[in-house]
Amino acid sequence: MTPFLGVEKSATGRVWRDRLDERAAQRAVAIVQRHGTPELLARVLAGRGVEPDDVPAHLDPTIRRLMPDPAVLTDMEAAAARLADAVERGERVTVFGDYDVDGATASALMTLVLRQCGLDPDIYIPDRIFEGYGPNVEAIRQIAARKTRLIVAVDCGTSSFEPFEEAKRLGVDVVVVDHHMADETLPPAVALVNPNRQDDLSKLGHLCAVGLVFMTVVALVRALRRRGFWSELRPQPDLLEYVDIVALGTVADVVPLIGLNRAFVAKGLIGMKRRERVGLTALMDVARLNGPPEAWHLGFLLGPRINAGGRIGRADLGARLLTLDDPVEAQTIAAELDRLNRERQVIEQTAVAEAEAEAMAALGLEEKSAVVVTAAAGWHPGVVGLVAARLKERFGRPAFAIAMEPGETGTGSGRSIPGVDLGRAVKQALHAGLLVKGGGHAMAAGVTLRKSALGAFRAFLEETLAAAVEVARRDHSLKIDGALSAAAVTPDLCRTLAQAGPYGSGNPEPILALPSHTVAFADEVGQAHVKVRLKGGDGAFVEAIAFRAAGQPLGRALLESRGRRVHVAGCLAVDRWQGAERAQLRILDVAASEPTGLR
Repeated sequence: MTPFLGVEKSATGRVWRDRLDERAAQRAVAIVQRHGTPELLARVLAGRGVEPDDVPAHLDPTIRRLMPDPAVLTDMEAAAARLADAVERGERVTVFGDYDVDGATASALMTLVLRQCGLDPDIYIPDRIFEGYGPNVEAIRQIAARKTRLIVAVDCGTSSFEPFEEAKRLGVDVVVVDHHMADETLPPAVALVNPNRQDDLSKLGHLCAVGLVFMTVVALVRALRRRGFWSELRPQPDLLEYVDIVALGTVADVVPLIGLNRAFVAKGLIGMKRRERVGLTALMDVARLNGPPEAWHLGFLLGPRINAGGRIGRADLGARLLTLDDPVEAQTIAAELDRLNRERQVIEQTAVAEAEAEAMAALGLEEKSAVVVTAAAGWHPGVVGLVAARLKERFGRPAFAIAMEPGETGTGSGRSIPGVDLGRAVKQALHAGLLVKGGGHAMAAGVTLRKSALGAFRAFLEETLAAAVEVARRDHSLKIDGALSAAAVTPDLCRTLAQAGPYGSGNPEPILALPSHTVAFADEVGQAHVKVRLKGGDGAFVEAIAFRAAGQPLGRALLESRGRRVHVAGCLAVDRWQGAERAQLRILDVAASEPTGLR
């Protein structure tokens, strides 16, 4: 295939490709002819596999149409029945969650629905540093001492054998709603709902925990309806009111925005726009999110603040915030999460700089390495996942960052690239005796290991993942959805393209090329960003920015291209400032428009 605009090697070392092959291009033409869709939007739809017959449904994804019967999930009927028993008996219930955004939203959703059923459940989120991920024996004992009769473990529990044995010994039932990779043998529980358990045939493994909790509460409400529980005095809840919470967890957990997930986010953003949930409104206010929320706001503005409590503060702050009715208390917690997030950013920046230096020293000129594994004493365990994500972005391969502790053990997180299943590799390393603890899913994993096993773990990952990483990295290309000029970059075009969203993992944001535009201005701004003004051949200008590009090949290329014509590729967004709207290009890559241009 001929490179798009003839770009065989860009500033970031990539070849540019047209996302649409010949068949997809024909599909785009058919979409335009049949539905009168704007050509660029039709190309975006066709490039994501949407057939002409499916266009209307794709442009309006609905939860009712896309959600299967919850009973397709193994153990769902047993989970709903046990929850319904707890509601009818008025039992004390504890929701046990994870300390990330998915865990916080899953815990909040389960808690809010159980409240509507008449219960007053406790929420228990373990401390990341002192307790680690998932249920532990001491926590189970504390929960049992508070007379809890049922523990609902969300976004955790699939591998909690010893803690659940203790719960069973203490007479406490357990229901698990989780999505992490499962072994053939499962811990003792009344029900373990997990589409990634080996005997589940639901094909819903792309859902995160909060999406699965939504399906669980749908099953619970139905079970109670069959028992005649709902009445005029106790009306059945409208569960679609909670989709804003589901959207937040879905985006933040970076699961594919396809099918039901995409519907959750599309409808959740509409609900969030109404600003009716006290906790989310307070969070949007401290994040200075004044305009209508978009999917990227959830991942980059709201999610990190929820996460900050679990990373370096009190683990339960995020879940508590999402369940509040009191605006004053919500503002207090949101302000604390905002403060913790700023503190987290400083800690993260230091660790990222150290990890990148270590990775550069380790990799050197050896491009054959399949993975990046960094470790250091002094890193905060709460930011290692963020450090791993930065390493993955920088080096284009799976990456781990491990915080080594005084007791000769380390706790770390890994992030993967599409096509490389990190969770499976970590499970294999655990079975091989290289890890003390380990688990996760395809794109992210967590590990605990002894310092003495670090080298063996690195070697194991190299051997296990080398083939998959090679395939994933073989076509190091940037896929372009279409080309346009500066004059065409308008807020109306942004709104047109948004119809095929929300965009994210599994439904990539459209990448557009601006051919032969002059770099009229380029300079560093803010925290290592490069701000650019591009001028088209028709004299029109467009504002653009390359985030975190300063000092990187992309940033250097832009700064060196002042006054020169280049091909630029990026994504469009609406920039809102003091009531005014303008379209902006978020630059992802740049290439010479002449063969003798950029090096």
